[in-house]
Amino acid sequence: MLVSLLIRLQAAVMVPNGGKHNLLQLLDDWGDDAFDFLRYRVPKIVGVLIVAFILARLLRRLSQHLSAFSNRLGLPAGLRAQQLRTLSSVVYSVGLFVILFLAAMQILPQLGINMGPLLASAGVVGLAIGFGAQTLVRDFINGFFILVENQYDLGDTVKIAGVQGAVETMTLRRTVLRDDSGALHTVPSSQITVVSNLTRDWTQLPLHISVAYGADSDRVMALLNEIGAEVANDPKYADKIVAKPEVPGIDKVSGGEVDYLMLVKTKPGAQFAVSRELRRRIKACFEQNKIEPGNPNRVYVADAPATSTNLQGG
Repeated sequence: MLVSLLIRLQAAVMVPNGGKHNLLQLLDDWGDDAFDFLRYRVPKIVGVLIVAFILARLLRRLSQHLSAFSNRLGLPAGLRAQQLRTLSSVVYSVGLFVILFLAAMQILPQLGINMGPLLASAGVVGLAIGFGAQTLVRDFINGFFILVENQYDLGDTVKIAGVQGAVETMTLRRTVLRDDSGALHTVPSSQITVVSNLTRDWTQLPLHISVAYGADSDRVMALLNEIGAEVANDPKYADKIVAKPEVPGIDKVSGGEVDYLMLVKTKPGAQFAVSRELRRRIKACFEQNKIEPGNPNRVYVADAPATSTNLQGG
């Protein structure tokens, strides 16, 4: 419509004879086109804008509810806040882009703009970008599902992509871990295929107590059970232990020593304080009851190799 009007205006100006008649005819046609535009196309444009505005407002409400999702489920707000803010911002940004794109596809043809060449050019550019950004797309998709499924939180100790450490930062594209030595590891989300969360809900603390071969097994197990019950009932440690300590029995017999196993479930991060207190009480109890260690050159209690938690710091 705009192109045809410009062509007519140019013809009226360039023709000297009959220019007045042509100009009047142009103005008359222009009025008819403007009337048709206001009558038929403007309502369609206004309708598309109204629908786009309503969808954008609904999308904003959805992102706000997503941010408050953790509070409704009673999850720790400090741990989930950054994750949900990232997720809600991504949902809002992508959704708003889609709404604006679809609205533009409906409005531009009403203004007489041919969308065929524009869509063809956009398709070629999008294909080129897609080939060059495959890894980035995988990062965002995988990071999105990690956040939605809540596979780990800030502060959790996890093992991902062959790296173990505490989660300090997480976005859709990457996760930043700090290991025991203080090194900072940045892991792209596309490299995360298996997640081992070592501090989710509770941590199991396995202790191996080495005792001389000649010590009475029933007596040793009874003493270990008493020590575990004392620590669990101690007000200083009661809130750190989530289950009653267990002594399954003898874990290994070798040479002149016997290893007894004690299992204690604690809250994440509390295993170190609990293990130190158990060591102290076990040593004092064995000295009082004249129970010899399995090897004079060894301490009474030794942590098992790290399996579900990092116990080296204990």
